[in-house]
Amino acid sequence: MPLFLSCAVIAALIAATPHKVTDAEVASVQRSVILIDTHNDVTSDTVDGLDIGKRRATGHTDLERLSEGGVGATFFAAFVEARYAKTNESAHRTLEMIDTIRHDIADCYPDGVRLALTAADIEAAHREGKFAALIGIEGGHAIEDSLRLLRDYYALGVRYMTLTHVNTNNWADSSGDLDDTTVTHHHGLTPFGRDVVHEMNRLGMMVDISHVSDKTFWDALEVSTAPPFASHSSSRAVSNMPRNMTDEMIVALAKKGGVVDVNFGCEFLSQKSADAGMPFMKRVMAAHDQAERKALLEEYSKVMVRATLDDAVAQIDHIVKIAGIGAVGIGSDFDGVGCTPIGLDDVSKYPNLTRALLEHGYSADDIGKIYGGNVLRVMRAVEAESARLRAKK
Repeated sequence: MPLFLSCAVIAALIAATPHKVTDAEVASVQRSVILIDTHNDVTSDTVDGLDIGKRRATGHTDLERLSEGGVGATFFAAFVEARYAKTNESAHRTLEMIDTIRHDIADCYPDGVRLALTAADIEAAHREGKFAALIGIEGGHAIEDSLRLLRDYYALGVRYMTLTHVNTNNWADSSGDLDDTTVTHHHGLTPFGRDVVHEMNRLGMMVDISHVSDKTFWDALEVSTAPPFASHSSSRAVSNMPRNMTDEMIVALAKKGGVVDVNFGCEFLSQKSADAGMPFMKRVMAAHDQAERKALLEEYSKVMVRATLDDAVAQIDHIVKIAGIGAVGIGSDFDGVGCTPIGLDDVSKYPNLTRALLEHGYSADDIGKIYGGNVLRVMRAVEAESARLRAKK
């Protein structure tokens, strides 16, 4: 056995050894970035009376834990379940969900929370030491096939809309329908769906392609004159889920200036978790009301194969490898998933992810882009395109 190792071997051993990161390094990075989570579903609880200002023993989100995690801004989901479309109550529910973000989160805690409408608002809140709350609609059926409602939602502060949820609507196909027997598919976007995307561009509302079918994704990418983004999706190459994006889609979205915001749901991060959990998740998504959904999620969490912090890093690594550091962000889906990774249990655990990214060789500048810089860039591009289109009128 040789007594001395070559320089190349020594370098390889060093590269393979994770960098030991200190608490001070983690804290420094956390202070230097604006951590923006583009999808959080705690609103399904606040709309039923949850006080987000009080720490709770269950769930993933409250203001105290958001502070502990160093979260600077969150797009809260104005989530409209598919069942509201069947009873023509989508708009009613959308207004309730918008109100819970504006009233139960922002208005109730004005000393620490600021409602944000623009990238500049997020940065201003950060300078003021406040948490920025933003609104994103989940489910295009919320507009009830009306551009007038879309404009009303924008006026109320909505800054993105997920084109579909788990239901194909009248103008766009979903990545997975709960009731395939009654669905008429459009093979992507209909002409009216294209009008919706154009109007979102004009308004300055981000086009969210999470939950859409592959053909709807490609149509939206073609039609949108501003960068679309995925508010809570991950890589299909790492975990083969219809909701996740193929490498081709991720690269194309990045070339358009968009961002894939990684979803922390176990099945979206890990193939093992996906294989164990997907049959059960169909039952969860088909729940008739929030109480049934919560009970099923609790049962689901007991049998689920949990993903890990390393799985989250692997998703980020893959997106960066194929599309660059500017292509990835964070869209946790906290309080909207039944299983979160070990080490990323709730919103307070982001320092664990910061440490893991540093250990994997990401710089503070890299992490700043992943945590918020890339999303701010997309927001500014959408705002600029809106100004251009409005000036043409």
